[in-house]
Amino acid sequence: MDTRTFKLCGIAAAVATAVLHMAGAHADEAVPANDGLNMERVVVTGSTTGSSKMKTSVSISTVEGDVIKNGAPLSAAEVLRSVPGVRSESSGGEGNANITVRGVPISAGGARYVQMQEDGLPVLQSGDFNFITPDSYIKIDGTLDHLEVVRGGSASTLATNAPGGIINFITKTGEEKGGHIGVSRGLGYDETRLDFDYGAPISDKTRFFIGGSYRTGEGVRNTGMKTEDGGQIRGNITHQLDNGYIRLSFKHLDDKAPTALPVPVQVVNKKIQELPGIDPRSVSFYSPYWVRDVSLGKNNTPVSTNVNDGLRVKSDSIGLEGSFDLGDGWNLSDKFRTSSNSGRFAGVFPANNGTVGTYTFATGPNKGQTYKGRAISAVVFNTSIDDAGNTLNDTKLAKTFALADGSKLTTTAGLYLSTQKLGLTWNFNEYLLQASGDKPALLKTASTTPGLVGPAWGGCCSRAVDMEYKLTSPYLNVGYEVGALNVDASVRQDRQTASGTANIATLSNGSQRYEAATMQMVDYKMNHNSYSVGGNYRISSNLAAFARVSDGVAFNADRILFGTPLDGSAPININTVKQIEGGVKWRSGGVSTFVTLFQAKTDESNYEATTQKSTSNKYDAKGVELEGAYTQGSFRVTGGMTYTDAKIVGTAAADVANIGNTPRRQAKVVYQIMPSYDFGDVTLGASLIGTGKSWGDDGHTIEMDGYQVVHAFVNYRLSPKTTLSFSVNNLFNKIGYTEVEGDGHAARSINGRAAKVGLTYAF
Repeated sequence: MDTRTFKLCGIAAAVATAVLHMAGAHADEAVPANDGLNMERVVVTGSTTGSSKMKTSVSISTVEGDVIKNGAPLSAAEVLRSVPGVRSESSGGEGNANITVRGVPISAGGARYVQMQEDGLPVLQSGDFNFITPDSYIKIDGTLDHLEVVRGGSASTLATNAPGGIINFITKTGEEKGGHIGVSRGLGYDETRLDFDYGAPISDKTRFFIGGSYRTGEGVRNTGMKTEDGGQIRGNITHQLDNGYIRLSFKHLDDKAPTALPVPVQVVNKKIQELPGIDPRSVSFYSPYWVRDVSLGKNNTPVSTNVNDGLRVKSDSIGLEGSFDLGDGWNLSDKFRTSSNSGRFAGVFPANNGTVGTYTFATGPNKGQTYKGRAISAVVFNTSIDDAGNTLNDTKLAKTFALADGSKLTTTAGLYLSTQKLGLTWNFNEYLLQASGDKPALLKTASTTPGLVGPAWGGCCSRAVDMEYKLTSPYLNVGYEVGALNVDASVRQDRQTASGTANIATLSNGSQRYEAATMQMVDYKMNHNSYSVGGNYRISSNLAAFARVSDGVAFNADRILFGTPLDGSAPININTVKQIEGGVKWRSGGVSTFVTLFQAKTDESNYEATTQKSTSNKYDAKGVELEGAYTQGSFRVTGGMTYTDAKIVGTAAADVANIGNTPRRQAKVVYQIMPSYDFGDVTLGASLIGTGKSWGDDGHTIEMDGYQVVHAFVNYRLSPKTTLSFSVNNLFNKIGYTEVEGDGHAARSINGRAAKVGLTYAF
């Protein structure tokens, strides 16, 4: 145990000792009726049997569906910005977000160390597939009942590829008869949206739920055309048995929305500066003046794509779950889902920050005329998501032993099986584009295709991927409860088998082809044993202390293709996270608090296909996470703060100068404050979400300023069943950079101000 770990354990022990001394003063305190953090709510995420937040020995937050709705989030990732301990870079549009938890790095795109689930099963088995992230397939509407978020803790052993945590979006199941229908309209931007949900009993033992959403328009960023279109419908039927229940569910998603990639900027004295005419809050570079992008298909035939389609996602899934009390303390439960997932990722990425000169318009109303100004090399990230389907099953058999001394021992054996397919076709064509945030036009080049320069980056990066990842993961959990004490220990073995092919298109005489000689065969197996041990002691009904140690793994997926040989002839690196945490939960009157001290050590390897560079880093992060709530009459405020002191403690030889630096994009302080007030028929609320400054790169050459963004809403009840709502995201139209390219030529910001008005009828 190193010095930092020792110090953290010492601090946790000191906190626990102080709490024990407080026990006498609180022993007879009644449970407050206005518990702002809802500590008595039973949570199922990161748990084998379900337990209240007050009893569980993990850091877990719950967010109710109506609270999420009031915030009018623009994406699933934006919802997560309000959860303490979660770092969500919600600047990519309605997908393509980078997400992690306290102290665990974002060193690759997506959510490598966090598993995003719907109803207890992952949306995608790996959270960091290139160009396809799980948040892209999660849409926020009235079908969402609540959100459960576990940081660290038992996530290492109760899910695969989730050592950092589990984010579980839980669907309504029709337990309460009734529903809603609503319409909303963007103010200052073109978007119209319809939402509906309804649930009711069919008989004494059977109920159903159905809901969904549809929207159309331009979206919050400037595109000059209809670039949003689609939605989802979801439903389930639940039948209660004498000894449990069975539930059949379905989901159909077909949606497209613009992506938001980095835009050209410049870096002066380590600071990011905007370029004239390019507003990072609103620019998208989609335009009615694009030509169709013709790229290479896997069978060496041309494929034509509308660049303005943006992110297109399709998903059809069917699920079946059940839980059965077998008697004599035995319980059997199972969750199954099979999904067909596909789509396309089309976005415009600036390969440079442009050059001012004299050019000729190649498209648009000024075609053939002279253009004097800045032009950028615009690379179309055109990736076909051919197949991201999966089949998942999680079976658990539990036995509870009632012991003679009144204590209880519960053992749970589980088996998780999954098959995840990954079919991707990458293409990157480069164009010469007018550097304008308002319907940019293509500029003339030597090509007969308007604006086309040719394959980007020397034709390095057209890829054809056809993979299949199979997981077999047995796990065991033992829990013991006696009086006010709960302890549990769990182990999991993840066995991954990867098979398939990956190919790089060959560039010859300006054209590309896939050749059999360049095909890479993939055939390897790997496994890892994870563990988690924790305990929770309820000092009184309103005061508890907990501690936990865990070790977990996130297997690499397609991000290691084209690097290390993957035919089983060479060792393959994995990514591990070791964590220690401890804290207290306390409530009194209208105050509820959840304080956690943590340390996370991450050891990972990456291979970047575009730069063809391998990296190997070790990180050590420690800090404190605070979640709190206060309720007094009609006033309520919730919030949180996470302080993280993170360091790079090991690298490959080429990056040794980075040792001791703070990891990229890791701010020391991230915080959330969300007050609301209900008076009569009017409810007012707001949220302030802030982040401190951070470094844009591991080498500390670019600074990203801290920022604060305010969202606000007002709801007016026109009648007991009709509500008029008005909400504003980024009320003060702040620029907030979430990432920057290593050479400083491009950066990505959160969206600018976006207001909408809505009308909802409950029935």
